[in-house]
Amino acid sequence: MDINELRYKAMHLPLKPGVYIMKNSRDEIIYIGKAKALKNRVSQYFGSDRNHPEKVRQMVANVDHFDYIICGGEFEALVLECSLIKQHKPKYNILLKDDKGYSYIRISDEKWRRISFVMQQADDGAKYLGPYMSAWYARNAVDEALKIFRLPSCTKVFPRDIGKGRPCLNYFIKQCSAPCAGKISLEDYNESVDSAICFLNTGDSESIKLMTEKMNEAAENLEFELAARLRDRISAVRRITERQVVVEANVKEQDAIAVMTEKGDACFAVIRFRDGRLFDKEDFLIRSVGEDPDLSAMRAEFIQQYYSIRERIPPAISLDGEAEDMELLSQWLTEKCGHSVQFRIPQKGDNMRIVRMSRENAAERLAQSHGHLGHELTALDELAKLLGLKKAPQWIESYDISHQSGADNVAGMVVFKDGRPYKKSYRRFEIKGFTGQDDYGSMSEVMERRIKEYYKNPDSGLGFGQLPDLILLDGGKGQVSAVRPVLEKYGLDIPLFGMVKDNHHRTRAITDEGREIAIQSKRSAFTLVSSIQDEVHRFAIGYHRQKHSSRTFSSSLTEIEGIGPTRAKALLSTFKSIKRIKEAEIEELMKVKGITLPAARSVYNYFHEEKEDE
Repeated sequence: MDINELRYKAMHLPLKPGVYIMKNSRDEIIYIGKAKALKNRVSQYFGSDRNHPEKVRQMVANVDHFDYIICGGEFEALVLECSLIKQHKPKYNILLKDDKGYSYIRISDEKWRRISFVMQQADDGAKYLGPYMSAWYARNAVDEALKIFRLPSCTKVFPRDIGKGRPCLNYFIKQCSAPCAGKISLEDYNESVDSAICFLNTGDSESIKLMTEKMNEAAENLEFELAARLRDRISAVRRITERQVVVEANVKEQDAIAVMTEKGDACFAVIRFRDGRLFDKEDFLIRSVGEDPDLSAMRAEFIQQYYSIRERIPPAISLDGEAEDMELLSQWLTEKCGHSVQFRIPQKGDNMRIVRMSRENAAERLAQSHGHLGHELTALDELAKLLGLKKAPQWIESYDISHQSGADNVAGMVVFKDGRPYKKSYRRFEIKGFTGQDDYGSMSEVMERRIKEYYKNPDSGLGFGQLPDLILLDGGKGQVSAVRPVLEKYGLDIPLFGMVKDNHHRTRAITDEGREIAIQSKRSAFTLVSSIQDEVHRFAIGYHRQKHSSRTFSSSLTEIEGIGPTRAKALLSTFKSIKRIKEAEIEELMKVKGITLPAARSVYNYFHEEKEDE
């Protein structure tokens, strides 16, 4: 069926809630969606594709025909959509697989028992705790138990390696009892292992209760050394527990979900809390969502998929932004798990901190997949939100003017790609349009020359061959007002802002022509903008000093008979410094282009006569 036939069929659908099912030429289901009004929703796919993201365009290109199911209401359509997606797993829906597998905690079967994290059970006589759904939780539980009960985490074998070396650093920071150096008896060691197993089986609170009872009993029996050891373990458990309590006291169980996008990909991160402690974290990388995806729709689709494959659903779910049909999703989850489930988008406090933590995890995972660091992606995303940009700026250009009372007027252009300096594309400008001091005129000239260079080889890549996603000028409203007309002249809609400094020459705010945007409270964005401003200033002033030094040296050379500006420049270009020119012999001087024998003799005599006079 061609696109016109599909549109014709869509226009004749009823204006009722329902589920639509897109199929390809092989009658395979490739997408399932729900709609408040089937006619309105489905016909959008087969109209103009200008506003469709790339993923939707690809899906529509593969649609051969579609079916639909009319439902009694929106909620019924949501429940049916979730069920059908889980059953058919269509290619163009967000699909999350519950394929993490199970993990275990292994207690070895030997005299000196060892506790470790493993992904599979083996028929080796060892004891296994589990299975655990969360590998992250099991791994961290083992790490905590080893530290609290001072058990070794190294690869040494006991009793074979006992007494063969000095204890490692863990012994001195009280995280290991050093059986390798004979610092603990086998009996005491295995008592520690039993306590660790109790801790892993029963959790923090029950473990503390049991150890407290044993401590009191030991004290009554005058076993003060054992009582002190148990006291230290109780303190260690409490310290770890206190360190992990990050949720406000009135919310003991919740999930925090956040999404980050970059270069057409997305990553969702989920952080799960139980009893006020971090219980699990997961991330899901989703490829090819398009350059400007509908995040509200993506969040809704993710929530449907994620909780379709989860048994335990918390009473509170914190999100980093709006999701489509949040009331319907809340109703669906409430009926699914048998207790009230509420969504919220926190703006401050502990819950906001948890959502930010989830965003940082998503940023880190996505950044790793693209070969850079998570904090860079977080900073770009924060900057985009601060400036009201549609997406994070991957290519940022910054400009600064440098001169000395109007002399040696130059400019520097630096590029930050994906949040880090991209020195291959740095460029320098010598101001040519006028002499004297005019920062606004200089900035305008530089921008016009930069854009003209782009149009000589548009979209060619490095340097001038790419237009930026954001322009930051070292200066305030005046610089922005000087450059804005240049962008408008060439019909370019590039976000343009100035970087304002305080009285101590530190970055204070970002400005356009009408307002100032404070950035100190946005830590990641502030660090990034400060780095950009410092770098462009360093680059521009470095070029100015080089230019000024070169001009000064050239002036001193032109005092020599027979040496004009051209020959002075050639000498400096070859020898790089006045000192090396002084040390050169006549034959070396004559090798410079334009330097004749009389000129070489004149230079040689000038410096050597000067030396004799000294």
